[in-house]
Amino acid sequence: MHKKLVFWVEEYFYNPSFIQKIISFVLLPLSWIYCFFMYVKFKSKIAEDFGIDIISIGNLSVGGSGKTPLVTALASRYKNVAIILRGYGRKSSGLYVVSNGAKILCGVEVSGDEAMIYAQKVSEAIVIVSENRKKGILKAKEMGAKIVFLDDAYSKHDIKKLDILIDVESKNLSCLPSGPFRERLWSQKEAVVVKEGTHFKRVVELKNKSDKMSLLSAIARPQRLDKYLPEVVSKNYFEDHHSFAKDEVLDILRRDNSKSLLVTYKDFVKLEQFGLPLSLLDLQVEVDEYIFKIIDNYRGK
Repeated sequence: MHKKLVFWVEEYFYNPSFIQKIISFVLLPLSWIYCFFMYVKFKSKIAEDFGIDIISIGNLSVGGSGKTPLVTALASRYKNVAIILRGYGRKSSGLYVVSNGAKILCGVEVSGDEAMIYAQKVSEAIVIVSENRKKGILKAKEMGAKIVFLDDAYSKHDIKKLDILIDVESKNLSCLPSGPFRERLWSQKEAVVVKEGTHFKRVVELKNKSDKMSLLSAIARPQRLDKYLPEVVSKNYFEDHHSFAKDEVLDILRRDNSKSLLVTYKDFVKLEQFGLPLSLLDLQVEVDEYIFKIIDNYRGK
């Protein structure tokens, strides 16, 4: 039931049917109230300077936007870097140091999938999960970080930072609950908007390919993968951040008589513990120097 609801909501936000458009229209008054509340919240905040360069990468809407590979590419450029995120979907709470920049200190259930991606792909970075981003920043400073990347923190208006927002196309431009937008790009707030295909582009590498693969995906809006996919036996979609049980994964392999499961890195970090045959659709991004110049100019101020 939960899985069906998640997929229904994704369709409602990004590719609504006629009935869903009617529901969205009916909910518009609630969206106006919500958006006004978010504006008041924004205006009530005073940005605190932590004495360290802080860059936030995110998007204004719910659902996937490609921020994880973008943060990975950006953070890999710098030294003495920390990546801080909430750690959505993890089976823990509070602040955890996932990686100290030399060693991974916990498992994926504690870190969450996205934090483990950062710990593995940006191996020299400090990676911290914390619902309280301010505590995470202070911990990163204590550990010697000189630049911090915040994963999805535009709404943290009480933190002085450079906001970089990924432009996500949607047929529904309303705020929650009528549409997918969590917040507006407020005219009084400085932010840099970047677009896939213009300021960064995806590079896809297929690793450990087999001649019979079943796609397994627990990312937001998994249909985004379609244009990168090789031929697969079946497509098996789960809700974003789904925690897999070994038996449900084995059932797919047995049902399809596949030789491997085709996964993205987000699911790879959760599935590798099972010791099953995995093929990896490794999605990375190449970043235009435009973005690096913006970051470097911000750091030079």
